Amino acid sequence: MADEGNVISNLDLGPESNGEDTAPAAGIISQYVKDLSVENPAAPDSFQWQDAPELDIQFNIGARAINDEVHEVELKVVVTAKTQAGTAYVVDLAYAGLLGMRNLEDSQKHAFLYAEAPRILFPFARRIIADAVRDAGFAPLMLDPIDFNGLYLQQLQAQQEAPAGNA
Repeated sequence: MADEGNVISNLDLGPESNGEDTAPAAGIISQYVKDLSVENPAAPDSFQWQDAPELDIQFNIGARAINDEVHEVELKVVVTAKTQAGTAYVVDLAYAGLLGMRNLEDSQKHAFLYAEAPRILFPFARRIIADAVRDAGFAPLMLDPIDFNGLYLQQLQAQQEAPAGNA
């Protein structure tokens, strides 16, 4: 029993904290629609077209620093639906989020901005696009989930494999 007391009294708990928060932290502060455009250029004729539209979906991710601890990540999605008869609809969405990051290494910040943040924002952008297409008079467009982490790793690998002159 006496030995157990010595073990407990010999624990080195380290220096007392001074109250400063030095732990790494990252998270979403807010999310918002930055820009939304819905075009239905051939309505009402497009509602009579029988052939299935061919979809062109373009994604782009951008980030910018607001200050040292806050960044904005913008997920840009453009969906164009065309048939042989013409363009059925175009949805152009810029969905953004403010992210707080503190005490992260640069590589962790970069990964959070270009992989994790888009993964968090995408389901909300997906719903907005589905609603916009439905509100334009078409069946809602449910975009498939995207592996932003996998795409991020592919981009990093492609950059590392590129010749130094093309960087």
